Amino acid sequence: MSREGPNHPMVRRMSVWGKLAGAAAGLAVGGPLGALVGAVAGHFAVDRSLRDDEVIFTVALIGLSAKMAKADGVVDASEIRAFEEILQVPDAEKKNVSRIYAIAQKDVAGFEAYASQVADIYKDKPGVLEDVLDALYHIAKADNEIHPKELEFIGRVGEIFGFSELERNRIKAGHLGPDKEDPFLILGVTADISDDGLKKAYRRLVRENHPDMLVSRGVPEEFIHLAEEKLKVINAAYERITKDRKL
Repeated sequence: MSREGPNHPMVRRMSVWGKLAGAAAGLAVGGPLGALVGAVAGHFAVDRSLRDDEVIFTVALIGLSAKMAKADGVVDASEIRAFEEILQVPDAEKKNVSRIYAIAQKDVAGFEAYASQVADIYKDKPGVLEDVLDALYHIAKADNEIHPKELEFIGRVGEIFGFSELERNRIKAGHLGPDKEDPFLILGVTADISDDGLKKAYRRLVRENHPDMLVSRGVPEEFIHLAEEKLKVINAAYERITKDRKL
């Protein structure tokens, strides 16, 4: 018998993968995501305690990443593994995830239809939309080379999500690393920003990417480790600038 009490985090909250079917069965969502939600129901263990927003986020990410996997004309196994890594898919559920992947890839709906529906669902939560873009960049890098078609795909998704060119470039730069890109761009600021403005921009990004903030906006806890990697890039960019400025 487990020594963990009823309030222990691992007791309070099961994995998102153990909850998908029960939540999906009672979740009303149309469009291309609705088709994927229908594919989920009946294929995962039933548990109705999952919040609807976590189900939508997970299914949306499956749909868009599956579409992107075909962007360069080659469906690479490493890209599927990257998705499984992002949401920490257990071995017992990988077959089900692959099934949903296949459905999304064969769906006649284009990726823009998926992106438009995700943008509408999360129109009041731009942080979640950025989380989706972060995941897509991570998947695109899985085979150690980002294909131009994948960059075009993510850029177009970012447009549909409503991000400005500067915002899209900031998000992109954050995935290329501070050694390869302008650290100011990673923080979403210009080189002439004041020291005070720099600190405020940095603190805002840290706050928006804090694990507690992600969970509060409906992102599954399995996604948190990717946010932690993003924070490392943000911190490294900030440290570069403060070192140069001798702050």
